[in-house]
Amino acid sequence: MIGRTVSFVAGALVGGYVVYRATRAARAWSPGGIADRVERRVASYREALRELNEDVAEAARAHEEELLRRYAADPYPELPRR
Repeated sequence: MIGRTVSFVAGALVGGYVVYRATRAARAWSPGGIADRVERRVASYREALRELNEDVAEAARAHEEELLRRYAADPYPELPRR
């Protein structure tokens, strides 16, 4: 009797898990699920590009400051005469 009860409970748990996984898979491959995945991927790419843009802008500002510091000692250098 205990063996049958354990088998029944184990079967119910396995069956519930299988239904849960099948439902998740069906939802993931539905048009809405695919759209959600694409939207998340695009959002992550957009964030990565925003960070890259900020890093490039910061590097350009730092480089510009370095150039100004280096060459600002004589802001109007004498032009070569013709």
